[in-house]
Amino acid sequence: MLTEEQITENRATLHELQIEHHDLDQVIAHLMLNPPPDDLLIRRLKKRKLLLKDRITLLEHLLEPDVLA
Repeated sequence: MLTEEQITENRATLHELQIEHHDLDQVIAHLMLNPPPDDLLIRRLKKRKLLLKDRITLLEHLLEPDVLA
């Protein structure tokens, strides 16, 4: 069970990760629309975005665990 302090910290981290994920999405879209696209940079940004999504999912599950009745 998480303490209130851990819950608060996880929510703050979750919020920061969601913002960074959204920002990366916008940067990737901008880079792809402005030729010539830097394929290596785009791949790195997409990889970072996927890692962020995994961390977001993990934190969401920590904050809202499945409750079995």
